[in-house]
Amino acid sequence: MTSNKIDLAYTRYLAPDGRLTGELPAWADDFNLLTRLYRQMVLTRLFDLKAVALQRTGRIGTYAPTLGQEAIGVAIGSLMAREDVLVPYYRDTGVQLMRGVKMEEILLYWGGDERGSVYVDPAVQQDFPLCVPIATQSLHACGVATAFKIRGEHRVAVTTCGDGATSKGDFLEALNVAGAWQLPVVFVINNNQWAISTPRRIQSGAPSLAQKAIGAGFQGEQVDGNDILAVYDRMQIALERARQGKGPVLLECLSYRLGDHTTADDATRYRSAEEVKKAWEEEPIKRLQTYLASQGVWDEGREQALVSECQALVQQAVDAFESAGTQPVTSVIDHVYAQWPAALAEQREMLLERAARRAGGLHHE
Repeated sequence: MTSNKIDLAYTRYLAPDGRLTGELPAWADDFNLLTRLYRQMVLTRLFDLKAVALQRTGRIGTYAPTLGQEAIGVAIGSLMAREDVLVPYYRDTGVQLMRGVKMEEILLYWGGDERGSVYVDPAVQQDFPLCVPIATQSLHACGVATAFKIRGEHRVAVTTCGDGATSKGDFLEALNVAGAWQLPVVFVINNNQWAISTPRRIQSGAPSLAQKAIGAGFQGEQVDGNDILAVYDRMQIALERARQGKGPVLLECLSYRLGDHTTADDATRYRSAEEVKKAWEEEPIKRLQTYLASQGVWDEGREQALVSECQALVQQAVDAFESAGTQPVTSVIDHVYAQWPAALAEQREMLLERAARRAGGLHHE
């Protein structure tokens, strides 16, 4: 009888209760770094909660929460070099904020405004916008990485996806070309255990998602996605490996989606309260907070000050978003083609005429 078990590296430094599970890497002695990472996770969560509240009150459209998965995004964003390119999926608020995307830009995006994908910060203007189609961004990242390799640039394309995306042909094709061409690309799977209502246990027959990289000829490993020290450490190594021309890496970050898949979803229909309660015991923010407190570098006073500061920043972003004004009516088609076909140009003129008539009618009233 054959076995499909493959031994993979699995990294964890902090247990769910904040205790160390072993010796930390040397960089983890920098408590200034750790508190910055903690601060960013808190900011990401508070922004996330506000975004959900905005959707519930009809002020933005459907939104994909990152609740419980903040460690993954913050670690990725904190480590990527300015010249690297992010090719994200739709649950990457934490990465985007670390890269320099403004909170109001993220709200504009989820509000259906094209200006949400036109980043002001030059450092992120080559980053791709959020990708809602499942797994197509994986191949886009390989295209970016191919350009880096052809040009001889020491840059890395970083692409993310959920566990459900690993079942798509686009994802598997991306792994194949990345391994065959030894591309400077890092794949990060946010295995949050649920692809909408489909649990990980029936999503794939593979014992792990990371081992899919092995069939493509490169390194795959698992990491505790609720332990930001572990994600940071392995992401740092993966980026350096790709930057040095040693080929791609796949990180499967084991986490849990504490909220709904999107605000259009109701996870209580397919998940038990007991399962979610247990997952809350392993969430990343409390885990790092407990560790920092045990080291004497965090306390309740600092926590309250941080929350107040982050809430003020979030509110400033909401105010900026809500004062942005409306976008031109033609924005729904302006960015579809680089060179417009004649039929679309005609439709654009019709749209402008209709909008002008409507505006004139409203003004007349």
